[in-house]
Amino acid sequence: MVRFIILVIILILALSYFGISIRDVATSPAGQDNFTFVWSYVKEGWEIASAFVAHLIESTRAVAG
Repeated sequence: MVRFIILVIILILALSYFGISIRDVATSPAGQDNFTFVWSYVKEGWEIASAFVAHLIESTRAVAG
């Protein structure tokens, strides 16, 4: 977790060095469209992964019980 926080800080500093404003990117129509696009795939992936894990747990209980 600490590595992730450090990575995010380095990424923000790198963006700042190149003069890229995260706020401008996030509030632009293209930025919002990109975030919506990526978020839909993240949600779909999460649903697939959680269904897979739930199926594994269910099948393990059926075998053990």
